[in-house]
Amino acid sequence: MTRTSPQRVSVSDTVWLVRFANGDPEAARVLTERLAPRAFRLSYRILGDQAEAEDIAQEAMLRLWQQAPEWRQDGPAQPATWLLRVARNLCIDRLRQTKGRKATHGSESLDTLPGAQPTAEMLLTQKDRSRVLRAALAELPDRQRDAIVLRHIDECGNAEIAGIMDISVEAVESLLARGKRALSAKLAGRAEELGFRDDEQT
Repeated sequence: MTRTSPQRVSVSDTVWLVRFANGDPEAARVLTERLAPRAFRLSYRILGDQAEAEDIAQEAMLRLWQQAPEWRQDGPAQPATWLLRVARNLCIDRLRQTKGRKATHGSESLDTLPGAQPTAEMLLTQKDRSRVLRAALAELPDRQRDAIVLRHIDECGNAEIAGIMDISVEAVESLLARGKRALSAKLAGRAEELGFRDDEQT
């Protein structure tokens, strides 16, 4: 197993991208390890298809490499935020091309819970919960759904979500609030049956 040096970890994505533009052979490997999995996870949760998510992640990374010569080390944009915004836009384009296909928002994190080996009953409950959550997410307006996924599944901060979605932090907060209310309403009738607490509905 390759051990990552502390020096390499401490170098920012922006510095690595500038190094890539200047011909540093290590920079592409480091940035691919750091950023490509995030682009894939976001794309998979929007598209629900592994092959398509891999295509989107590769395309987004290619665009990042193309952008590298113009990247300013002292600029406001962060490579990760830029990459996820590109990946999200590519996913939206892909969904439009498929003429209204519903996003499934695949998420293995919704299907599993930490702890002891689950019983058959626990597994059934988890699958039911996952299915209901994905169905409820798919019914949300696109921007509310994306904000919810980025915040509560990908665990992005509101400022990062704003950069990815190219909107203000206030708009992100509004989308999250509306999305949570909509999800709570959609899940209200199933909460007790599926074992949700009030805070789990959001």
